[in-house]
Amino acid sequence: MIHLPLLRKGQPYVSLDTAKVPHYRTSQPVAELSLANPGLIRRDLSHESQKSMRDSLASIPVKDLVAMSAKAADLFLNGTLICGDDTQSVDEYVKATSGTTGLPFALVRRNMAKIAGVMGNVGDILAGLMRGLPLEVLDTGLSTAGGSAVSFTARGSSLGVVLPSNSPGVHSLWAPAIALKTPLLLKPGSAEPFTPLRIVQAFIAAGVPKEAFAYLPSSHAGASEILSRCGRGMVFGDTGSTAKWLTDSRIEVHGPGYSKVVLGPDASADFEKHLDTIVASIAENSGRSCVNASGVWVTSHAKEIAHAIAERLARIVPRMEDDPLAQLAPFANTRAAEYFSGAVDSGLSEGGAEDVSATVRAGQRLVVFEGSTYLLPTVVRCDSPQQALANREFLFPFASVVEVKPEQLPEILGPSLAVALITDDEELKTRFLARSHAHRLNLGAIPTPHIGWDQPHEGNLFEHLYSRRAIQFQKAS
Repeated sequence: MIHLPLLRKGQPYVSLDTAKVPHYRTSQPVAELSLANPGLIRRDLSHESQKSMRDSLASIPVKDLVAMSAKAADLFLNGTLICGDDTQSVDEYVKATSGTTGLPFALVRRNMAKIAGVMGNVGDILAGLMRGLPLEVLDTGLSTAGGSAVSFTARGSSLGVVLPSNSPGVHSLWAPAIALKTPLLLKPGSAEPFTPLRIVQAFIAAGVPKEAFAYLPSSHAGASEILSRCGRGMVFGDTGSTAKWLTDSRIEVHGPGYSKVVLGPDASADFEKHLDTIVASIAENSGRSCVNASGVWVTSHAKEIAHAIAERLARIVPRMEDDPLAQLAPFANTRAAEYFSGAVDSGLSEGGAEDVSATVRAGQRLVVFEGSTYLLPTVVRCDSPQQALANREFLFPFASVVEVKPEQLPEILGPSLAVALITDDEELKTRFLARSHAHRLNLGAIPTPHIGWDQPHEGNLFEHLYSRRAIQFQKAS
């Protein structure tokens, strides 16, 4: 069992207060974490301390930080890096992360590639987030490119991030902060401590000052302390755990996505050609991401579409974590699996919905394989958008199929993080473009989890960390 200490401005610190992280199947400890209590966090995150962390990055040109990020991407993906009192190879990292989260090896590696892709292409990402402004504006605070003056100032001295345990891929959202000269205060998920630590160690090995990083495993009270004291923040979680921060403009809240695939009238009538996109939207990363589609909204053929999706998803079955074909993750917490399955059954019991997957597969939704608990992919057809399961999201491949009238779109969808709109109907596209229901809109057969490097996933990290200010100056005579 490996011990993971805190990092206080990059310096390891072993705490007397610890917590063990168990293996999802054996319940044997994979790692022991030093925990930061709220008092330690208050001391470490004083205004002066956060300012000194930011100062460690201030004098480094952005272009150099971009180059360091690219080097860190390679180290993260391929290197052996410091992990506690020892080092950790790529294979050891994959095995450890799979062991604590339940994600199969193949999915851990795909998440690694996603994170490394962001770190390695952070220059392109910043170009998109900054709308083509020269990166040097972050070095000088002023740009006169194009003949007009533009100035930006930091909204805070740090970015505090309270992370989830469901999937490593979310770490790609905060990784560009270093290139934006913003130090990181990271509270890892209780079951996923390895990925954020590996990213930090990759940055340090690539030359980023270690003083720019705090790695602070903690309780809920500690997480609240981080978000209360950071300059800007991000929090991931369900509606209950994130509700406190919804009215705090400093904090970017990443809760359930309620992402959807929408088939226009033409695509609904020709749905077979779009099944690959729909299935990928639902099932990629074992359905654990907020950008996974939890709804397929169509304008006709709902029964046929639901049955076709259920047949395809029924091919996804539990496999051992080292099986390269594994696509489904077990639940480390059996009670969580029972709760989610019970919530589906409760919604079905209200009427107006059919568990289409139950008619396709043999056996129950909740199954045990090699001592681990799984929820098999589930497709539910809802008679109306008001049915309880029409807009629900769970941490496994689940989707409701809902039929609506074309003229009801997009308003009937409600807020959605990602929407894949598949149609050649230009008028329908225009209606979607004119509405703000979707944070991210994929026009065409692009699965909802597929994210372009130059496009913000949810919010704009540059705009979250920097604000534009009016500036004028007297020209030399």
